[in-house]
Parts: sequence; C-alpha cells; structure tokens
Amino acid sequence: MRAAWFESFGPAKDVLQVGELDTPIVGPGEVLVRMHTSGVNPSDVKKRAGSFPNLLDGGLVVPNSDGAGVIQAVGDGIDAGRVGERVWLYQAQFARRFGTAAEYVAIDSSRAPKLPNNVNLEVGACLGIPAMTAHRTVFADGDVAGQTILITGGAGRVGHYAIQWASQAGATVIATASNDSDKAACESAGAQHVINHRGDEVVAAIMAATGGDLIDRVVDVEFGANLPISVAVLKVGGVVATYSSTQVPEPRLPFLQMMYKDVTIRIIIVYAMPESAKQHAIADINTALSDESLQHRIAETIHLEDIARSNEIIEQGSIRGAVILTID
Repeated sequence: MRAAWFESFGPAKDVLQVGELDTPIVGPGEVLVRMHTSGVNPSDVKKRAGSFPNLLDGGLVVPNSDGAGVIQAVGDGIDAGRVGERVWLYQAQFARRFGTAAEYVAIDSSRAPKLPNNVNLEVGACLGIPAMTAHRTVFADGDVAGQTILITGGAGRVGHYAIQWASQAGATVIATASNDSDKAACESAGAQHVINHRGDEVVAAIMAATGGDLIDRVVDVEFGANLPISVAVLKVGGVVATYSSTQVPEPRLPFLQMMYKDVTIRIIIVYAMPESAKQHAIADINTALSDESLQHRIAETIHLEDIARSNEIIEQGSIRGAVILTID
C-alpha cells in the first residue's frame, strides 16, 4: 500500500517519506479501512518533531490520528455487515505506530464510528481531535445552558467547534479573535460577543460584554498565557478547561486567587478522555452531522505525496481551518 512514515525526528521535509508498506492484516475486534482522507493536527506535527522521544522505539511510524474511509474487511467478533460502511477514524496513531496517512489502516472497531451518508470524507477527517476535544471542553463539567463561557482562540480548530457546541447547548459565548476575518468566523459559529485578545484591556472588554457579571467557564487555547485573565473573570466555582499551553508550557499558578475562587482546572487531551466521554462525543458529533448543524473549516487539501508541506503549513501557524490529506 502507499503510505507516509518517518523513522527519525526532525524537519518534515527531511524525515517524512512516502512509499510502499505492507498492507495491514485485520485482527480480532478490528476493521480494515481503505483510507480516503487523513487529518493533520498540531499534535501529529509535534510527534514527528520529537515531542514523544520514545515514539520510534518500536520502528517507523505512520503519522496522523484522524481520517475517513470505507471498511473493506472485519476481524473476528465484528459484524460482517460493517463491510462497505463509510467511517471516520480517531486515535489511530496513539499507543500504536500506524496512523491514517496510508491507503489502509487496521484499527479497533470502536475507533471507526459510522460517518453519516450526507457527510463527505474530507469533513470526516476533521472530527477526531478538534471536534472531540471541543466537546469535552464544553461538556465535561455538566450542562452549560444559561451559562456564560469565554472561548479563547475561537477561530481555531478546537475553538470553532467549541463555540458551536456551547452556543447550541444554550450558553452565552464570548470568543476572542485577533482580526476581522476571525471575528466573523466566531460570530458565524454562534458567538454572541467577540473581543480582541491582543488589546490591553481584555478583562475590561469581557466585563463589558457581560454587563459586569463574572463568567462560569473558560475554554482556553493558551492556558499559561491567559491564566491571569481567566482567574480575573471567573466567578466562584468557575472552571478553566484547557487543551494547550504552547506559549507558556510550564505556567506558575496564582494559587491563592484560584483557591479563594474555588477554581477547577480541567486539562484535556482526546487520548486520555474517559471512554464514556469519547462515546458521548461520538454520539453528539454524529447527530450534529446528520442534522447538518455543525460548520467545518477546511483550510488546505493536499495529496499524501506532499505530506511534508502539510506539516510545514501547520508549523507556520497562519491557517485557522483543518489541513486534510487526500489518499485516493
């Protein structure tokens, strides 16, 4: 089969290879999926650069956790009726070496939910890390109806979905964005208020949006950098749900301020989500897909043969939507 892989860490153009690998054999409890699209996420790019030093201990790695395709065969214990089913994949390259940047993937059947017929395979590659992470950030701490939620980086991959989950569930959403295009994207997704996070008076702008009321939750793309703002605007018992802290990777906590506000910090990564939370997200995602109630942003579609360029685009940080590889 045609596939991309890396055998050492380093710059994308130096270490990513595209060529022929053996087609995987489907095992018990697995499905064999003919991949049509593969989602390239920042975590995939970081792995290739060396963020997990032991990743290559077992041999070469086929990157990417998200994707979509069609089931070609099933292993023992799996209903043969799944053959021919269109599916979206998540968690393909976690605790295993073989991800979605290949013509075929053998994967646990539970990691290949059915893709509704009205949804194309490009959208199917957007769902794993971005949409599931967003779902967890919004719903991990209960019902959000009637609450006010601050979503930082609202035009980003996760933030864009988080705005939609929260607003459609009855929350008032305040999003942050840095330019008119991102502001429009946040508003289109359902944000009632959008403020510029690069201003000097961010806290004042948030308070102006709420009429002076403190907020219930923060969904945060830059935990360390935004922590002073988050603590300032949260009410007692508030929650910060965060999935990244790139600018300040080892933040210092203002403990006393947080203690007196009884602040909960929830740190989220799809791989470590409880299985019940994953299934909750999958059910809600597929319902929303069937209802066509979710917007999706695909910034670039690139062929597998040019996978290095897909990694470079994400590293440049200049795009807001998903980067998708086509494998046909």
